[in-house]
Amino acid sequence: MPPPTQSALTLIRPKQAWQGVQLFCTTRQGGVGEPPYDTFNLGLGAQDNPGIVHENRSRLRQVLPNEPAWLKQVHGVRVVDADDPQLFELNHEPPAADASVSSTPGRVLAVLTADCLSVVLADQAGTVVGVAHAGWKGLAAGVLEATLLLMQAKRPLASGWRAWVGPGIGAQAFQVGEEVRVAFQGKGAEQAGYFLPDPLESGKWRADLAGLACWRLAQMGVTRVENSGLCTVNDPQRQFFSYRRDRQTGRMATLAWLGGT
Repeated sequence: MPPPTQSALTLIRPKQAWQGVQLFCTTRQGGVGEPPYDTFNLGLGAQDNPGIVHENRSRLRQVLPNEPAWLKQVHGVRVVDADDPQLFELNHEPPAADASVSSTPGRVLAVLTADCLSVVLADQAGTVVGVAHAGWKGLAAGVLEATLLLMQAKRPLASGWRAWVGPGIGAQAFQVGEEVRVAFQGKGAEQAGYFLPDPLESGKWRADLAGLACWRLAQMGVTRVENSGLCTVNDPQRQFFSYRRDRQTGRMATLAWLGGT
C-alpha cells in the first residue's frame, strides 16, 4: 500500500490558529476501513479489524511529530501527565484516564470520540496543553476542571486560558433522562437553554452538551472558548462517526501538541 499524503486526511481545526499549539480532530475520511467503520476508524476498542486500525493510526502518524499518548477512556475524571514516560512505555496498556496534559513540545495528546465531546485547553503563550474526553458523565463529574488544575500545577505562571470544543452530539439529537439533568444541578442545568423538555417524549430532555461545556469553561476562567458547533449525529455529509446514530461505528481522534507541525 503506497504511503498516503497529508492531503488524504480531512481534518477539523479551530477557525484561528493557536500560538504555540497544533490541534485538530479527524473525520471518517482518509483511511482504509470498510463499513460500518469506513474509512478512518482510529479506535481499537470499536470491534474493528485491529490491522485496519493500526494502518489508519500509521497514516495519522505521518502528520504528527511523535506517537500519540493514547488513553484507555473510562468516562471518568482522571487526568494524567503525558510527560511521565513510565505511563506510556511501549508494549504497556494505555493508562485508564479521560484527559492528559503536557508542557513538552512535540508530545502529542489524544482522545477518541464518537458523540462525546473532545476539549482542548491551552494557555495564551502555548506553554502547556491539555486534551479531555468529555461525555456527560465526565463533564458533570469535573473532567475539565481536573484537566485545567493539572495544567496550572505544571505551569503556575501561565495565563490567558483558551479552549476548543470539538465535534460532538448536538442539542437537537441528545435526548436524555432526568438522571442526566440531576447530575448537572448546580453545574449548568439551571442556565437557560441547556436542558429543554423533549417535544416528543414526556419525562425526557434535550441536553446541550457543548453549551454546558462552554459554560463550565467560562466558570473556570477560560476566557476564550470556541465551540466547533458540529453535531456528530445530524451530520448530512456523514463525515463523523456517531455511536448514538449507528451503534456499531468507529472513532475520531482529537489531537494536540505544543510546537510546530
